[in-house]
Formats: sequence, structure tokens, C-alpha cells
Amino acid sequence: MNTIKKSKADRIFDVFNYSLMSLIVLAALYPLYIIVISSFSDPYAVNSGSVWLFPKGFTLEGYLRIFEYDKIWMGYRNSLFYAVIGTAINLSLTLTAGYALSRSDLVGRNMIMFFIVFTMFFGGGIIPSYLLVKELGMVNTIWSQVIPNAVSAFNIIIARTFFQTTIPKGLLEAAQVDGCSTTKFFLKIVLPLSVPIIAVIALFSAVAHWNSYFQALIYLRDENLFPLQIVLREILIMNEAQGDTMMLSSDSELKDYAEIMKYGAIIVASIPVLVLYPFIQKYFVKGVMIGSIKE
Repeated sequence: MNTIKKSKADRIFDVFNYSLMSLIVLAALYPLYIIVISSFSDPYAVNSGSVWLFPKGFTLEGYLRIFEYDKIWMGYRNSLFYAVIGTAINLSLTLTAGYALSRSDLVGRNMIMFFIVFTMFFGGGIIPSYLLVKELGMVNTIWSQVIPNAVSAFNIIIARTFFQTTIPKGLLEAAQVDGCSTTKFFLKIVLPLSVPIIAVIALFSAVAHWNSYFQALIYLRDENLFPLQIVLREILIMNEAQGDTMMLSSDSELKDYAEIMKYGAIIVASIPVLVLYPFIQKYFVKGVMIGSIKE
């Protein structure tokens, strides 16, 4: 096998390039690594700043104090419900809208796309949104967490581009010759061919719903409806400011454990997303690349 001998300048460039890329990767991963090891370290070591490479004084006390809080499990249940229901709604509306807008025989599709893109740059603001949700009777209900953001203009554009570049027009014509309706064509042919973009939109939507807390702050009052992010926020606020007696016994103990509980809360909130991603990773890159190429 013939190999091309690299010049001295090429070797220097390779060393510089690999070194730079390694530093960038390190800068991105090290903060995550610090969060993980700090959540398992002794709170005194964390507060003194001596934890920087390996855990010191391994302990699960931070996690135990978090999970002693009964509302954690309620928050997990609610967040999982919002993520599943919200993602299902997002997929239903985004895929149907994207496919319809990809059809050249849709009357007024350019005008519809204009209004969709317009919402990416201009919005009514928090107060009009709250008044709308209130008038619809969704305040302090589960629907306030899944309906207001049921459609993303960005996802519709990605889905529309995917359908335009992936589903041949001749395929629809052949199906129509065989008596296939538009609905049946979409359900039986288009969707099975669209697994990559479905996986991408599902991941985007699920992560957005899982990490959402601002809508819960605005629309929810019933603690039984709070998602996990709000519950974790309450834990940190109580432990830093109020010192809830159910979780901590003294102000000194409060100060010591508040820091590792912050790190533990980050890990607790991130686990479901980290578990989900490997199952759809193989579709993720393909779906994003295909959906980003315009015909």
C-alpha cells in the first residue's frame, strides 16, 4: 500500500490541530466531569476547592438528601408525563404540517410559510401569552405545559425540507394510481421512510419538555403538577435560604451540603436524557444532515 509522506509543515500542522482540538474537547468535558465527581465528594472538600481531578471522601449523602424529598418522585412522574405527551403532540403537528407544506399542490403554502417564519422573529411576549392561556382555561393544568409550545417553527422547517428532499414526487403519483389516499400515503409510506427526522424532532421536543421550568413558574400553582426542574429549584432555594428542617438539621450543615446537592440535582435531572440519547443517536446525525439540505 502506497503512503504519502507528509512534509515537515504538514506534521507541524497536524500536531497543532490535534492539540487545539484536544484542548477544546477538554474545555467542554472537564466542567461536566467536575460536576460528576463533586456530587460524590465530601462537602468540605468541595467547598474548599480541593476537588479538581478525583473525588475526595466518596459519599452519597448529597443524593440521599435529594431523594429524601418526596416531591422528587412526583416531579419525575410529572416531567415524564409532560415529556411523553408533549413530544407526541409535537410530532403529530410538526410532521403533518411539514409534509403538507412540502407538497407543491398546497394552495398558499408560501404565504403559510411566511407566517410560520415570522413567528421566529416576532412574538407577543409573556403577558399576552399568559392572558391567552388564562382565557383558554389552561392555567394550573397539565395542558399549560404542552399546548403553548406544541409547534416549533424551526422543527416545521426541518421536517418540510426533509420531506422535499427525501420523498420523491413520483412515489405519491404511483400510490395514487393504485388508489392510495393522501392520508394512507402519509401514514403507510411517508412515516416509515422518515424515521431519522422523527427521531431528531422527538429528541429536540423531549429534551425541551424535560428541561422546561419557566412555563411551570408562570402557569402552575398546584405543587402536585410541578415538573422535576421546579422541584429541584425548590430544594436548592430551601437549602440555601431557608434551611428546611426535613432535610437539614442545622445552618452549618445546610451550608456544607448545599453545594454537593447542586451538583447532584444537575445529575438527577440529566440522567433521563443521557439514557435516551444512545438509542436514537444513529438517527440523529443523519436526520439533521438530511433535514438541513435544501432541494
